Amino acid sequence: MDLFAKREPQAPLAERLRPRTLNDVVGQTHLLGPGKPLRLAFEAHKPHSMILWGPPGVGKTTLARLMAQAFDAEFIAISAVFSGVKDIRDAVQRAELELQQSGRHTILFVDEVHRFNKAQQDAFLPYVERGLITFIGATTENPSFEVNSALLSRAAVYVLQPLTAAELGELLERARYNTLNNIDFSDAARQILIAYADGDARRLLNLLEQIGTAAGETGKKEIDEEFVRQTLTQSLRRFDKGGDAFYDQISALHKSVRGSAPDAALYWLTRMLDGGADPLYVGRRMIRMATEDIGLADPRALRIALDACETYERLGSPEGELALAEAVLYLAVAPKSNAAYIAYNSARELVRNDKSRPVPEHLRNAPTKLMKELGYGREYRYAHDEPDAYAAGEDYFPEGMKRPVFYEPTSYGLEAKIRERLDRLRELDRQAAGKERKDRKR
Repeated sequence: MDLFAKREPQAPLAERLRPRTLNDVVGQTHLLGPGKPLRLAFEAHKPHSMILWGPPGVGKTTLARLMAQAFDAEFIAISAVFSGVKDIRDAVQRAELELQQSGRHTILFVDEVHRFNKAQQDAFLPYVERGLITFIGATTENPSFEVNSALLSRAAVYVLQPLTAAELGELLERARYNTLNNIDFSDAARQILIAYADGDARRLLNLLEQIGTAAGETGKKEIDEEFVRQTLTQSLRRFDKGGDAFYDQISALHKSVRGSAPDAALYWLTRMLDGGADPLYVGRRMIRMATEDIGLADPRALRIALDACETYERLGSPEGELALAEAVLYLAVAPKSNAAYIAYNSARELVRNDKSRPVPEHLRNAPTKLMKELGYGREYRYAHDEPDAYAAGEDYFPEGMKRPVFYEPTSYGLEAKIRERLDRLRELDRQAAGKERKDRKR
């Protein structure tokens, strides 16, 4: 044996089991089943530019490779994480050379295409339009937001879904039979592995590879739940803290609170914490919920949300997470009102579109003699000196401005009492206005 011979490292299990034909692909039947869009594209042998959008480990790279194989095309893969415009130009030069020398078309696969800026994305356009390359982009982010419109208009968008539990089970059997020496798994062990994989085929195969290595070292032929838990010491689920999964889950949490569904709110909170979300980010979003969706129907909600964040800052994880759970339950069961939210947005919209109006003289402060001589503060009515501590009929808006009504309290929670008080005060204003008209007629 030559001790100095070059030894190739063994490819990971996920690479060894990468599908070699379209029929080997597990999942994505909505795109690859009979009569479905990508199946038809394969059968027609007519490549077209596309964007494959989906979470990690669902087959985006595999599909791109299979297309190159099916269309007998040169396959060039670059990653937007590590590449720039120079790499794009090099890929285009390779595509032109391939076309001249062999007449073969080129499929250019760009992984994480959303990480390219606009200029980098624009660099593809001339070559896509010329037909020199077929562009296939892969992204975990919504292409509507992350891919510029010019490139998006030239590519079909296909949405890939996480693998189902049944599909992951099929993949587990395939790995067990082909590369894991037919190791047996208990039903509980299978279930926990599939749950850990969380729809991600690559993650499942990486977990199985860890299990296979540990089983080989210990001589274990039957894998149970305890062995899985001991082997996989860290079971973080797939959770991109800046991606769609993150924003989808925070949206689900917010909507559950708004919908007064405490159990669902607690579920999504736990999902996010389990997935590695920053607890204080979740806490800040709960503060937003307290102001946007509860408001003055229960002003205590805001204080409870703030207290939960402060408690977490003091205790940390995991003890502080209980305060967040308590807060999310309170927010979910609290009476709801978005009246303050609507009022603020309405006022902001009016101010944005209105001219800059001066403060009426009777509302201006008059700390100096000159200001008093100019009439600042004159005829101002001190509310505490009036009946019911209310200056009925007083106008606090700029002169000549029609009085807008921004805040319309609901009939829920504390706002029901606020509404009663405002109705009474507005009635006093109407009475004062009527009295003023009568006085003028006299």
